[in-house]
Amino acid sequence: MKALVLSSGGVDSTTCLGLAIERFGKENVIALAITYGQKHTKEVEAAEAVARYYGIELLSLDLSTIFRYDTKCTLLQGSEEEIPEESYAEQLKKTDGKPVSTYVPFRNGLFLSSAASIALSKDCSVIYYGAHSDDAAGNAYPDCSDAFNQSMKSAIEIGSGNQLTIEAPFVNMAKKDVVREGLRLKVPYHLTWSCYEGGDKPCGKCGTCRDRAAAFAANGVADPASKED
Repeated sequence: MKALVLSSGGVDSTTCLGLAIERFGKENVIALAITYGQKHTKEVEAAEAVARYYGIELLSLDLSTIFRYDTKCTLLQGSEEEIPEESYAEQLKKTDGKPVSTYVPFRNGLFLSSAASIALSKDCSVIYYGAHSDDAAGNAYPDCSDAFNQSMKSAIEIGSGNQLTIEAPFVNMAKKDVVREGLRLKVPYHLTWSCYEGGDKPCGKCGTCRDRAAAFAANGVADPASKED
């Protein structure tokens, strides 16, 4: 069995990659990094570093033109709005039940659909991606929910003639549990990047920086990517 893993260079996708390598062997794992018009290149650079660490093939895909009209998502180049320096819980108090401003419209749906075509071309039978329950909580990122995963799983299985499926092994886990699994797997967290900003160091203030810090703290370890030089 061969697996294709969506790799953003962050904690969740890199842990997912480590899990896939444990299950299938690195010779049967391919990573896919996707550019979608984000404001910096740190994610892709981290994905490249992680792929080199594991010695696996990394494919790249540019989907940025799909989002070139978007001016609302604060992660995208078309937006002039600042990325919120608040936790997701604080942001959700202001959204009236809608996703947070860093939600990229139907991103996981687009990523999984594109990955399905590539996976079939590369003779893979499963796609792994790192959605987890903390991101889905409160409708912050609805395309990280278990309901979304099950629907996409069904669509991809039917649409591929049952040649391909998807797995989100952390979809019902909190981020602290993802990190716990990654520590067991000895995932190279020092190579990963989660921050929504593209500075030399993580900002420590955006929603994903706050979640990442809390997940490592819950496991009683320092985040290796945030250590001072």
